[in-house]
Amino acid sequence: MQKREKSFGIQMLSVQPDTKPKGCAGCNRKIKDRYLLKALDKYWHEDCLKCACCDCRLGEVGSTLYTKANLILCRRDYLRLVGLVGGCPACRQHVGSKGIAMRSVLNLYPCQCFSCSILDQRFCVGDKFFLKNNMILCQTDYEEGLMKEGYAPQVR
Repeated sequence: MQKREKSFGIQMLSVQPDTKPKGCAGCNRKIKDRYLLKALDKYWHEDCLKCACCDCRLGEVGSTLYTKANLILCRRDYLRLVGLVGGCPACRQHVGSKGIAMRSVLNLYPCQCFSCSILDQRFCVGDKFFLKNNMILCQTDYEEGLMKEGYAPQVR
């Protein structure tokens, strides 16, 4: 079963001069800036709403934040910590934040599982891989599959 991401929207609002200043959820001081952020039903200074891992300003990197274990995270760190679907599709084990992993479009794999589905050949950093019908393929097997289907790869 696929876990749903715990994501929340971030709104940038301009402070109206005739309103009472709101308190920042990050530093507890009044927000007197021209703009403020609203996230998690609270108000924030732009500098105070940051990712707990990489310290990036969340209002600058997108309009969404993520939460895990009471931490506020950017998308990249959330996915790094919990994986896209929580476990490796090959070995079914959880891909945690402490291990080195390879990422495809939809999944995280421990390095030992990230290999060509046909030849069981492992990939090195920088190697090309292809996803076809939920299978990871090396370039050779991908091109051979295209030729069997009647599509010849274009050589440039």
